Amino acid sequence: MGMMLTDARALVPGLLIQAMAPEADARALAALADWCGRYSPWVSIDGQDDGQYGICLDVTGCAHLFGGEEAMLADMARRLQGFDIQAQMTIADSLGAAWAIARYGVQNTRNGARYGGEETAIVAAGENHAALEGLPVAALRLSPGAADALARLGLGRIGELYNLPPAALTARFGREVTYRLEQTLGRAAEPLSPRPASTSFWSRLAFAEPIGHRDHIARAAGQLVDDLCAMLEREARGARRIELRLYLADGTVQRIGAGLNRASRQPAHLLRLLDEHLPSLEAGFGADLMLLIATQSDPLPAGQRNLKDTGTGAKDDGDENLAPLLDRLGNHLGSANVARFAPVQSHLPEQAVRLVPPLSREEDAAAQWRHLARRPVYLLPRPELVEAVAEVPDGPPVLFRWRGIAHRVQRGDGPERIAPEWWHDMQVDSAALAGETRDYYRIEDSRGQRFWLYRRGLYDSAAAQMPDWYIHGFFA
Repeated sequence: MGMMLTDARALVPGLLIQAMAPEADARALAALADWCGRYSPWVSIDGQDDGQYGICLDVTGCAHLFGGEEAMLADMARRLQGFDIQAQMTIADSLGAAWAIARYGVQNTRNGARYGGEETAIVAAGENHAALEGLPVAALRLSPGAADALARLGLGRIGELYNLPPAALTARFGREVTYRLEQTLGRAAEPLSPRPASTSFWSRLAFAEPIGHRDHIARAAGQLVDDLCAMLEREARGARRIELRLYLADGTVQRIGAGLNRASRQPAHLLRLLDEHLPSLEAGFGADLMLLIATQSDPLPAGQRNLKDTGTGAKDDGDENLAPLLDRLGNHLGSANVARFAPVQSHLPEQAVRLVPPLSREEDAAAQWRHLARRPVYLLPRPELVEAVAEVPDGPPVLFRWRGIAHRVQRGDGPERIAPEWWHDMQVDSAALAGETRDYYRIEDSRGQRFWLYRRGLYDSAAAQMPDWYIHGFFA
């Protein structure tokens, strides 16, 4: 590593050369990290800054699912070999120790480190000191300058740092050396940042032979949902977002997900949301493991059921009964496309409402809608200019033309005057519509159609231009 290409060609005349593809390498590494999620939900990509790429897993509490640490490493090595991927794998008490031994090897196997195979190693609990003492100081993940400074003083091995006073190391080399040494020996915490953010609530189902039939996948998904809901119930929580992952025999990962407007742990409801996406899964050669994760959850304490309970766990409550429907709509249309209007304290039509999640707990008392009671149910995205004939100075129009069609006014009511909000600028799409007084009129034409028109500005004999008329909405 680090050899010039010309030197490599001189040593190996028939050397095959492949151009670097950093983006493709990053995608392949991310896909492999997703695949490693079959062994632990806490997976992170390491070394993106220094170019020494690797994948880190926190397998605490996971190894027993595979028959122990040795069986886990053996299974991982066998599968990676089937994908033609060479890897060095180590399990140790600390992330730093595993990183060091995986990259620099175990120098002395009689000091507590034992091999699970030529490419795997397991450091026994509490034996980090012995396993690391023969490794070079570069295995501490030091910067090149710090490693060179230690080598110049004859400190080339990690074991040579054990008996040196930490204060002396810090005074001579700064905090980096002592901090990395403490991390590698497991004395300093080194949290792992998973990708994506992990969760404590997940259920797992492994198969002796890969399954690919849609009915089998649906049946397995039902079992996973039951297990997850039981776990959530024990912890008094409910899922807000779930994700089903299929780990396929070819090393790829298929996934589907669903979001919920309100926390739930009702198996029938969660399974129905997943069933709608199951046809999109491509099992290929089959899945040998399935994982269901609650990627987001909220507290959901047990509640008293009332006499009108339908048996589904939903109380006789408007939001409770509406939540499953909203979840299904969001599942089909996208959660961002299902929302409701909430009032805003503004008399300007463009700013009087905003979109919020359908079951948000924001205050929407009737008093807040009072100033909108006489507004139309439908507003145009932008007010459109019309030609109008009206009485001067404040009369409603008697005739107006919109989109080439003339409308003779039968009845009119108004005006409702809306002045600019002087305490801040009007946030409207057209600067031509800002900063002017508007007089709104409710109009009904001879055909019974009802419109909401306004005059921008006031009649002024001294003005060079007459006010313009706009149509802004329609009444039911």
